[in-house]
Amino acid sequence: MDKANQTAASERVHASTIAIGEAGIIIRGPSGAGKSVLALALIALARQDGLFARLVADDRTEIKAIGDRLVGHPVSPLEGLVERRGLGLTPEPSLPGVVIRLIVDCSGEEPERMPEPEALVERLAGIDLPRLIVKGRAGDERLVLTALRLFMGDT
Repeated sequence: MDKANQTAASERVHASTIAIGEAGIIIRGPSGAGKSVLALALIALARQDGLFARLVADDRTEIKAIGDRLVGHPVSPLEGLVERRGLGLTPEPSLPGVVIRLIVDCSGEEPERMPEPEALVERLAGIDLPRLIVKGRAGDERLVLTALRLFMGDT
């Protein structure tokens, strides 16, 4: 079987996933790191810029390599729900899946000013993807959207 038709077993990861245009962004980090806040801020900023943007999964994402692409899906029973601090789980328009094009890690620490090139790529489920590290604070959504545009071309 050629690589284009190969599929691996799925894996659940502690991450939120969104779609901007046709590009999926998986946002990883420990509990309380700001994954949901960043996901919602990115969706709002992308829409403000006239781009299609939707939640795919909040807090837990099922990932699966299909050929040379990594696909993210929501995990039941969280599909269509996002955590908003102070409100709990609330409904949010969502998609059933997206091809992941960018990894974002909410580290809680100041990212390097000039990261080494190898720090900007990570292999996830056997697929090499561009990676960005953010602290997890207000304004990170602008950096993530800029990184997506740089890594993918205009989205």
